[in-house]
Amino acid sequence: MDKILSVNLGSSTLKWRLFEMPEELQIASGLVDFFDNSKAKITVKYGDQQRERTFDKKLSLKDAIMILMDELKRLKLVEHLHDIVGIGHRVVAGGEVFKASTVITETVLKQIDDLGIFAPLHNHVEVGGIELFRQLMPWTTQVAVFDSAFHQTMSEENYLYGIPYEYYQKYGARKYGAHGTSVRYVSKRTAKLLNKPLSNLRLIVMHLGAGSSITAVKNGRSVDTSMGFSPLDGLIMNTRSGQIDASLVTYLMQKLNLKDPEEIIDILNNQSGLLGISGLSDDQRELKKLAETYPRAQLALNMYANRVIKFVGSYLALMDGVDALVFTGGVGENSFEMRAQIMGSFGYVGATIDSVKNKVMGKEIDISTSDAKIKTLVVPTNEELMIARDVYARL
Repeated sequence: MDKILSVNLGSSTLKWRLFEMPEELQIASGLVDFFDNSKAKITVKYGDQQRERTFDKKLSLKDAIMILMDELKRLKLVEHLHDIVGIGHRVVAGGEVFKASTVITETVLKQIDDLGIFAPLHNHVEVGGIELFRQLMPWTTQVAVFDSAFHQTMSEENYLYGIPYEYYQKYGARKYGAHGTSVRYVSKRTAKLLNKPLSNLRLIVMHLGAGSSITAVKNGRSVDTSMGFSPLDGLIMNTRSGQIDASLVTYLMQKLNLKDPEEIIDILNNQSGLLGISGLSDDQRELKKLAETYPRAQLALNMYANRVIKFVGSYLALMDGVDALVFTGGVGENSFEMRAQIMGSFGYVGATIDSVKNKVMGKEIDISTSDAKIKTLVVPTNEELMIARDVYARL
């Protein structure tokens, strides 16, 4: 039995899960929050227990990794660190270079860093983490699992923008998408639940959370996805604007007297979406509580559902129908109200849901009515397990 560590490193947090393979047994999971202004915290969940430790200071990334390894030994989740034979790293942008998960070498690491131009807030941080894990645990096989890789099956018609073709050739200006690891897991799991070959299915996977995207999956391959050149495109999200007219960017820069393009990108990424529309919160749970008193809270929720409905409708047309609609992600798995609001628009194609079955949170369930022509499922995602599988396959 081999132990695999799945790592999802952000700018201020390190999420992880430890698996025993090939049994796919999750031993433990946790989070190291290491860039808080005043303190840092590590949380470890294993069995029915949860342990927390706090530190009265900010931690460096190296500190965070060292503390994680110390906790794994202290709680006897591993006897020795050498029990961990592989580490999988979520990497946001793989560009056109990486079409599948890849064992990390010095060359691969440099390529990931170079691809940071497509995800500047993610790739460079991930490279730093990978380098430290390689230094501290050199005996392990380290694998990069790319969010964008799954979408490399899109056709030119779907991934190119209507701009001069040479911009794609010279600068890689195209749609790359994200959430590919999640969509890949959910698609495979959905096929198993339906007891049908994935190669025969048309699925629309709605990964709805703080970051949201929708993907059309046909015969196990990504046909199109709502996120674009970056995760800013597509649906309205918690703080991201989603799809907007490019001319609006220059118009707002003039009106707001902005000189640096990064300023408007920051507004679109961090001050827009549900937060910008409501002016109150980026959390759908809070907006639901405030909706009766503050009309813009309900407006934000309505706009969110509206954009999901539009993308799902376009993908129904693109694939000439669908066999199942699948909800996943924090909102998709837990907000039965948002699921109901979205699905209210698809009765015309026979995608109807049972209101009683739908009142479930965080569980795997078929919420379709008994006479539904198109299945609707809730399938909690497990990107970390998908990462562990990819690592184990490359040992």
